[in-house]
Amino acid sequence: MDEALDDTSVPWLAGPFLFGRGCYAGSAKIAALLVTYHDDTPPVLSPMGEGRIMPVKLAEKFDRSYWRYDFTLPQQAGAWYDLGEEHFPVSTDFGDNLDLAFVSCNGQEQGDLDRPIAQRNALWADLCHGHDVKPFSLLLHGGDQIYADMVWQCHPDITAWHKASNSAKKSAIFTDEMADAVLKFYLDHYIIVYSLPQIAYLMARVPSVMMWDDHDIFDGWGSHAGGFQEMAVARGMYDAARYAFMLMQLCIPPDGSTLPEGIYDKTARSLGWRYDYPGITIIAPDLRSERRRDALMGDVGWHMLEKMVRNVPQSNRILLMSSVPAIGPRLSVVEAILQVMPRAQKYEDDLRDQWQSRAHRREWCRFLELIEDIATTDDHDVTILSGEIHLATRGVFETRSRIVHQLVASGIAHNAPANAFARCLGFLAWLGDNPLPGRPTRLCPLPGQSSIYVAERNYLTLSRHQSSWHANWHLEHSGLTPDFPI
Repeated sequence: MDEALDDTSVPWLAGPFLFGRGCYAGSAKIAALLVTYHDDTPPVLSPMGEGRIMPVKLAEKFDRSYWRYDFTLPQQAGAWYDLGEEHFPVSTDFGDNLDLAFVSCNGQEQGDLDRPIAQRNALWADLCHGHDVKPFSLLLHGGDQIYADMVWQCHPDITAWHKASNSAKKSAIFTDEMADAVLKFYLDHYIIVYSLPQIAYLMARVPSVMMWDDHDIFDGWGSHAGGFQEMAVARGMYDAARYAFMLMQLCIPPDGSTLPEGIYDKTARSLGWRYDYPGITIIAPDLRSERRRDALMGDVGWHMLEKMVRNVPQSNRILLMSSVPAIGPRLSVVEAILQVMPRAQKYEDDLRDQWQSRAHRREWCRFLELIEDIATTDDHDVTILSGEIHLATRGVFETRSRIVHQLVASGIAHNAPANAFARCLGFLAWLGDNPLPGRPTRLCPLPGQSSIYVAERNYLTLSRHQSSWHANWHLEHSGLTPDFPI
């Protein structure tokens, strides 16, 4: 790993970044994203030394070209591909023994890249080491793959708009100069973050599956008050973030002209996806594209999710990625307090982001009922994977037929909040919140921990041995948790 991390001699700008597309007929389908300068010819990709794969151009912006290679590797340990003169091993063995990793919150709101890279990416380096010892077959990214909050400083007119009164914001137009500055910021930021050595090392060797959350746009997108989402500048910034998300997280053309089978909505209005692998189906609803103050998902997103969860292979465990936790503390108490506290409304957006907000309670019940139906009627083991809260915890949902576990790992690069914050959330969790009568949800400490929330940076690994699964949290200071059967 160390030599690869020091290698800066590759003749392209960024990549390759691998993206998983499922397994079919004994082969793992993979897309690889490569970024070159505009005039450069992309290299040939050769999977297992057989054939010559040439890429398709997904986009061309700011003197750069974005290329995608579509290829397959046999479902086996020791698979590999060459890109130009570079060699990359990939573990595509989805047999009885399988290892996956889950990460979220890869950054922070202020000064993210001002930190020493070794400190910022300490857990990424740990993940690299784990991969070298026991390779991961997939890397699941649960939201906030970048922290784009500094987008407000990308152009003087954007900065001025951000500071303007609400009435001035409503009347402002989104100029071509603003649009170019915002889109360039997003694309630059993805390239910078993905090219950090520890992240680039893994993303070239482990196929990723990703779903965005608010910081991939900017803090609280969809939960702001005052008609914010309908303002021309805010909507233009969202469109730029979505362009970059489609390119850099989904590896698809930003105009949505061609979509992989895993993305069910061919209109690209809601970009949730499902990918099937031997013994597992990974599903990620899109909780941002249609988000409003009163809804986490729109009609299209719900329709797609209800399609994605059906006809899953009978023996498959479902890993359901919900960027915001589906099991959480009793937030209605906090929301009620904030309504009467002076100047406390600035925190309302953060609470509105959660399934547990009073504004989303009916939708939360609908989500839990769908999970229960998958587990009970369709007879699937379901594990919920979430991030977003910058803490580690786990939750339990007692359906009529089985226990559904929620595993929260957040964040791999975001600094942990104060222990007092974790204790406060723990108190709210102790109060309980059971939206479905007779089917309680509750939050629980991690194995080996006494508190419900752990205020340390962290990531999660999932391991399958034959039909048995267990999870481990990797905590920055406390170390590896004991195996947790799921």
